[in-house]
Amino acid sequence: MNRSVLNVTYAVGFFALAAGLLVARANPATAYEPSLFTATPTAVWVGFGIALSIALVTALACRGRQQAIGIALGATTVTAIVSLPLIRNYRFAGMGDALTHLGWTRDIVSGNLQPHELFYPGLHSLASVLHFVAGVPIERALLLTVVVLFVPFLVFVPLVVRDISGNGLAVGVAAIVSWMVLPINNIATHMGVHTNSNALFLVPVVLFAFVAYLHRRSTVERLPLGLSPFSALLYLTGIALLLVHPQQMINVVVLVGTVAGVQYLARWRYSDHPMLNHPTAYTHAIVLGVIFAAWALANERFQSALSGLVTGMLSADISGGQTVDQRGASLTEIGGSLGELFVRMFLNAAVIGLLVALFVLVMWLGWTKVDRETSAFVTYFAIALFPLGGIFLLYFVGTPTMAFRQVGFIYVVLTILAGVAIAQGIGGLSRYFTRPGANTVAAVALGACLVLGLGTIYASPLIFSPNQHVTDQQYSGYETSFDHGVDDQPYAGLGYDPYRYDHGIYGLEREAPLTSAGTASGEVDPDEFEAGNYTGAYRGSDYYFAVTEYDVTREIEVYQELHHSEDALNDVSQQPGVNKVVSNEEFELYAVESTNATDGTTV
Repeated sequence: MNRSVLNVTYAVGFFALAAGLLVARANPATAYEPSLFTATPTAVWVGFGIALSIALVTALACRGRQQAIGIALGATTVTAIVSLPLIRNYRFAGMGDALTHLGWTRDIVSGNLQPHELFYPGLHSLASVLHFVAGVPIERALLLTVVVLFVPFLVFVPLVVRDISGNGLAVGVAAIVSWMVLPINNIATHMGVHTNSNALFLVPVVLFAFVAYLHRRSTVERLPLGLSPFSALLYLTGIALLLVHPQQMINVVVLVGTVAGVQYLARWRYSDHPMLNHPTAYTHAIVLGVIFAAWALANERFQSALSGLVTGMLSADISGGQTVDQRGASLTEIGGSLGELFVRMFLNAAVIGLLVALFVLVMWLGWTKVDRETSAFVTYFAIALFPLGGIFLLYFVGTPTMAFRQVGFIYVVLTILAGVAIAQGIGGLSRYFTRPGANTVAAVALGACLVLGLGTIYASPLIFSPNQHVTDQQYSGYETSFDHGVDDQPYAGLGYDPYRYDHGIYGLEREAPLTSAGTASGEVDPDEFEAGNYTGAYRGSDYYFAVTEYDVTREIEVYQELHHSEDALNDVSQQPGVNKVVSNEEFELYAVESTNATDGTTV
């Protein structure tokens, strides 16, 4: 393509991106949004779509500096999509773990908690720094931290592939696959304030340091005591990953340890192989393992998680299978199916995984023209997937949620391998088509996967999970309720336990914070509630019943009254013993007097 035409094309792409950002900023959220995608103006998606289309084509067709500009355009656009809650002025995003992380950050800012007292203080510490330096609210600082931790994923995936293969096409493909954000599955990994998910986006930084070390030659300068600069970088990035979330550090240790094992076998089996020219990873696997053990083994939270995993594995029932069966039955009741949900959430991931598997197989059979150096690195990562997959199986038997977190890490590795695999596939297609023709076919296929991937980057009714948008009204409604409620009277929600809001508003380092096992344990009994027994639906005791617009959207519109009906909800305030005590546009709190109570309850 002519340079002047290419420059104009890039100008159009960046202008479209800027226009989309300006429109998004000019249309902030004013109420709860069930779907970030449909609530964001169409003009924003048009601008982002133009920018991504230009980025995708140029990442495949260009090389050198021009390719780098295309990759930068695509990465910036995807970062803008990830930043939409921040750009569109959300008060906060996330109603589960995210609110607890908000509480811990609030405790650090107030001085009630020291960062080292947390098992994984990286996210909270960075958000605290941004809060003090930028002068923004803690909620906004956390949303900004999510973006800061996400960007390294887009930067370092293509850098790792460049070091592995040196193939410009592979670098472009890897960048495009990274834009799909495959590690996010919205089952156990989420785009938001979720430390385990946030840590996934730092993994390519650690892998880049590791690959750079393996490429080191004896002529490279060393630090004092003979330490390689790349070894030091590997340890430092590993520690950073550990502080964001240790589970992903375990996976890195397994990966590095597997590479060390492969190197040992290669030295035992071959007399001439590229692996023999790589410095060994024995010491690195041991050091990273010791760093993890020193941090984790003495921590009570880690001990509890490990105990839960072992208990789950030894139990008679396979909890993973039970979870799938339960979800499948629920989906059928609301008119969906596991197959439909799989297509929406995992089709692109399955396609990428299948392409990588086929490539690795034909490479090991010797049916490709991959150079031996690239083949060695692909073999390292491919073999590492076996123990990583074994860990997934252990999690699936013991704690299914952890299993899908493991899938997130596996897809970080698959994203890197996909760059090499798909580039080889495009090269094969060019034998039957022209190179531009092969690039066109690849662009269409990758573009379709990109749309699927970005279309599920956030929860929405499309995947039967509404957006966890925390509005000012919801936040202030809970704050008023907690400030003026009767002490020791439990709070229950419409299918959602309010105790997380207590964490986010007040922090956890105080006397008797609400917990799921304490005064605010769980939901109202749906059967009793639907039967009209509102006063006896919560353990026969007085309680506060909180309803937000999010709850109504989830239970009535998305779940289609699977657990709670709209009629029952509308009938609550009309019953004796039930009083509406707090109300705004998106939040209502009812004081429900049990049938055993002898006096009224007010706020």
